[in-house]
Amino acid sequence: MSILPRPKLRVLIVDDSASVRETLKDVISSDPDLEVMGAAQDPYVAAKMIAEEVPDVIVLDVEMPRMDGITFLRKIMQQRPIPVVMCSSLTLEGTETLFEAMDAGAVDIIPKPKVGSREFLMDSRIWVCDSIKAAARARLRQPSSSLPLPPPPRPAAAPRPQDKRQLGAAKLTADVMLPPPVQRKSAAMTRTTEAVVCIGASTGGTESLRVLLESFPADMPGTVIVQHMPEKFTEAFARRLDGLCAVNVREARDNDTILRGQVLIAPGNKHTLVRRSGARYYVEVKDGPLVCRHRPSVDVLFRSAAQYAGANAIGILMTGMGDDGARGLLEMMQAGAHTVAEDESSCVVFGMPKEAIKLGAARSVLPLDRLRDEILRTCAGRGTS
Repeated sequence: MSILPRPKLRVLIVDDSASVRETLKDVISSDPDLEVMGAAQDPYVAAKMIAEEVPDVIVLDVEMPRMDGITFLRKIMQQRPIPVVMCSSLTLEGTETLFEAMDAGAVDIIPKPKVGSREFLMDSRIWVCDSIKAAARARLRQPSSSLPLPPPPRPAAAPRPQDKRQLGAAKLTADVMLPPPVQRKSAAMTRTTEAVVCIGASTGGTESLRVLLESFPADMPGTVIVQHMPEKFTEAFARRLDGLCAVNVREARDNDTILRGQVLIAPGNKHTLVRRSGARYYVEVKDGPLVCRHRPSVDVLFRSAAQYAGANAIGILMTGMGDDGARGLLEMMQAGAHTVAEDESSCVVFGMPKEAIKLGAARSVLPLDRLRDEILRTCAGRGTS
């Protein structure tokens, strides 16, 4: 009996630029799992198309005539929720637009430059198509309207040319940033009184991390987080969380000490690693190639934790598309760390945790609302709570 081919995901493009619409058509059509259902120059045309055929995913611009993309996004989520990926130059100019889109219900954001959009989108085709696929798998949540928006920081930079080319190349592993862990006994692996919590997240992680970090007590063990976000957005994301949480939250800087009651967010476009000097744990923030097509990469953070914190570390892998962090979580477990994968029931996209579970890298698999207690229980068991 012949096996029917898997149906392609249908994508609706909504952008007032004819050249961007054509470029996105070329980019999306290059993926065998995707097809362009149609392209609309504004939300009113898009609404008529949706009335005739509902797409699996919408790629939506922000700045358009007759109705802006954020307003249209809110109407979609109120009337007929459809996964939406925002693709706009405005998200490069200030994070207020980014968080407004996320609060309105966007699953992911693709920032595009105002100049050279075609080259950028073509070079970033794997990133664009992966974002669309992740959105199609996302469990949509109710939009939030109560969270404060941060002031916009300096304009964000688009990925450097060599990085854009790499998005279309083979995935690199954490080996390019630090060597694979080896079994060794050294002072660096002995237990300390303080635990180091390392968390990785991607698609859906901004809201999930808000929920998790709001539940943290003020004396939570020192925490380092990699959330896949563009450069400069992580700074505003950290400021936003800092205003909501009992713990102090800020973007990580090179040589920052990992302290109890503090959460460090890896800066976009930089890898962040855990290091140790005597009894002091700190972070190293550095340049490097994309790992698992990401920078920062969860695999890089987790591998560094395995090497320099070992059994003193706790690894948490949360919602996200792809497999970044799965191998790193396994390395952490093999080094004696307690490792947890978020359960499918609470994941927006059950990709990264699923890959870790398949590798046998998670000692526990728990939903979002049980992660905080698991971290505290583990710390209490080792005398650090």
